[in-house]
Amino acid sequence: MPQIIVLPHVELCPDGAVIKANKGESICDSLLDNNIDIDHACDKVCACTTCHVIVREGYHSLNSQQENEEDLLDKAWGLEPLSRLSCQAIVGDTDLVVEIPKYSINMAKEGHR
Repeated sequence: MPQIIVLPHVELCPDGAVIKANKGESICDSLLDNNIDIDHACDKVCACTTCHVIVREGYHSLNSQQENEEDLLDKAWGLEPLSRLSCQAIVGDTDLVVEIPKYSINMAKEGHR
C-alpha cells in the first residue's frame, strides 16, 4: 500500500502527515479520508482548481493528465511543472510527496487563504 507524505501546510496540516493511500484512489480522496480537509469546491469533477497540489516525489507514477485537467491547471495559483488537480491524480504503486499550495482560488468560498 503506497503512502502519501504531505508536507506541512499552515492551515490544513501544520505538522505535515504520512498517510496510507489505496492504489487507484485519487490523492484528494486519500487526503480527505485521512482528515486533511483540502478544498474541492466542484465536488471532485474537474471543474475548478481548489484541490491543486504539487507532487514533489512520485509524479510519474500517477495517471496521465486529461486535456480538461491541463486546461484548468493553467488557472491554478502557484502552478508548477509538477502540479496536478488532486481529484484527478490517481495513486499508483509508488509513494508520493505532496505539497498543498498556500493559497487556493475558490470563488465560492467565503473568506480566503
